[in-house]
Amino acid sequence: MSYKINDVINVLEDLFPLENAMDYDNPGLLTGNREDSLKKILLTLDCTMDSVKMAIENGCNLIIAHHPIIFGGILSVSYDDPCGKILSELIKHDITLYACHTQLDCTEEFGNIAIAEALDFKAQKLDTASIGVIIDTDSYVEQFADIVKNALDSSGIISLSDPIKPVHKVFIQGGAFDEENIGAIVEAGVDTVLTGEMKHHHMVLLNEFGIATLLCGHNASERIYLPRLKNVLEGKIGDVMIFVDSGKERTLQ
Repeated sequence: MSYKINDVINVLEDLFPLENAMDYDNPGLLTGNREDSLKKILLTLDCTMDSVKMAIENGCNLIIAHHPIIFGGILSVSYDDPCGKILSELIKHDITLYACHTQLDCTEEFGNIAIAEALDFKAQKLDTASIGVIIDTDSYVEQFADIVKNALDSSGIISLSDPIKPVHKVFIQGGAFDEENIGAIVEAGVDTVLTGEMKHHHMVLLNEFGIATLLCGHNASERIYLPRLKNVLEGKIGDVMIFVDSGKERTLQ
């Protein structure tokens, strides 16, 4: 069966409605023609020159990225500008780019629940938070940091917390931490926050509340989303090859 790129877009927008994206975000169709015939798909966190080269080398004419390459206005689409160079290459090679960003983040099954399951924990939604889930464990900061580092293949964990501080109730939010959730986290009795990145003064503030913080890296906290998305797309769009950019030395999964 042959598909158009729009068939994939329809699946994505059914899973992750664009109206669920944050106001500052710019997800959706960024380059290309939704009516083109679909060849192969590349899933990646960021549309970089390396990922464009991967798409070209493997015959992919659709890149689905987590982070949009276009935020705000664009003053130049030339090879003098890194973003312009990427966009020019996409257009030159008839590659469509679609971004699933905050509209995916707010779908916990593909975001924070995926992180919890990678750590081998069951998660529950913290309803008072805008985004994020809770897991229960019996550990301490240094030990739990090692679990996270290994499970998410993180290059390292940043923390201000006492390494022997007990860890029992963990709030997980991938990517960049939403500081608007601090009140809900404190109220819920959370003792540890696991996230991709966080402003230093928020780490200090949480530490004053007795809450440990573990930062595993933005990419490490979100790379886990891609294999799950691949599995779902394979179930919806049969007979189409889907590659996952592993983020390491231009290797594909």
